[in-house]
Amino acid sequence: MKRLRFIHAADLHLDSPFKGMSALPERVRERVRESTFEALKELVALAKQEKVDFVLISGDVYDVSDRSLRAQIRFQKAVEHLAIEGIPAYIIHGNHDPEDGRAAKLVWPADVHFFASDHVETLQVVKQDRGIIAEIHGISYGSSAVTENLALKFKRGQEQVCQIGLLHTNVDGDPHHDNYAPCSKQDLIDAGMDYWALGHVHTRQVMNNQPAIVYPGNIQGRSIRETGPRGCYLVDIDDSGRAELIFHALDTVRWFQETLSVSSIPSEQILKDRLGDLLDRLRQDANSRDGIVRIVLEGRSEIHERLRKGRALQELMDELREDEVERSSFVWIESIEDRTASELDLAAVLEEKSFLGDLLRYAATLQIDESALKNFANEALAALQGLPQFAGNPAASTPEQLRDWLRSAEVLVADLLTTDGGGPG
Repeated sequence: MKRLRFIHAADLHLDSPFKGMSALPERVRERVRESTFEALKELVALAKQEKVDFVLISGDVYDVSDRSLRAQIRFQKAVEHLAIEGIPAYIIHGNHDPEDGRAAKLVWPADVHFFASDHVETLQVVKQDRGIIAEIHGISYGSSAVTENLALKFKRGQEQVCQIGLLHTNVDGDPHHDNYAPCSKQDLIDAGMDYWALGHVHTRQVMNNQPAIVYPGNIQGRSIRETGPRGCYLVDIDDSGRAELIFHALDTVRWFQETLSVSSIPSEQILKDRLGDLLDRLRQDANSRDGIVRIVLEGRSEIHERLRKGRALQELMDELREDEVERSSFVWIESIEDRTASELDLAAVLEEKSFLGDLLRYAATLQIDESALKNFANEALAALQGLPQFAGNPAASTPEQLRDWLRSAEVLVADLLTTDGGGPG
């Protein structure tokens, strides 16, 4: 088997709308909006720098089937730059950009190949003076919802040639992703590939070493659910068919979720300073990239009561945001969630014979009884149905969301009752 080097990327989601970002300042909003395209530029630069033999993209190049012309032209330019360097690109369509989606009539370089959706295509990668270095097998999604096990259609080709499979799939039923083209890890192993270039799951993971079964994750985080470095794998295949993988970050806007304890913070000034220190640390972690962070404040402190009065926390966040807009590389605060509590010992109150103690004991039973919590939420939140600020059914939220609300309610009621009375009695 001949040695080779390639890049494996997936889930580009070009021109993602980044929902909920409309209220951002123009400069921040534009940097976020351009981030998927900037990550694509980084991908092309890496391919040139590393002189790879080819680039694999395992589905969801675009964010929606009705893909924007802007996204298509930007992608066309990217693969043209690769073609100029003699780097072919092999691409499959996924559930976000299926073959039946609206596509512009563009001219693509000869070295760019989009795999068909009606069968598994097999292409030979031929290099001058090296001959056939790989056989690439791939199949696209014809429509957005593919429920068939496509892995069963893959068959190994020439024994002494590296065999690579491109598939957009949910392996072993990952519950956090739509169960499209479902298959098992054993299905992939049985197909006889040397490397499985997968897409669909946005968190990178190596599911198996030999054969390598790999999700590279998406190239750019798009929400608070996609924190940390995002990018692609640079893959070297040795003469035994074993893959060596090196992850390369491509993201230009990085998402963070951070927790800050207020247990040793007695004043607004110290809180402001600690938040500033946190943003500076994230700026270093992002390594000159822009960042977006959700901060959770937790712990017990006298600052708790000050944060609950008026708009103190919102005003503090607004001031910190204003400072960030002026920086060359910003760390934008998406939100600050207040999970702090007063210095009241709720564990001790839980043992008291008091109205508050009874409430806390009832809340504790709800935390461990999902069915009872759901019934309680249906009754307690019924009055919110139909209000414009509560679209949908608040009580139909996830159990974890309901438990979070219940914890917040415990803190709020403890604050109110210990301020107005309600102790032991």
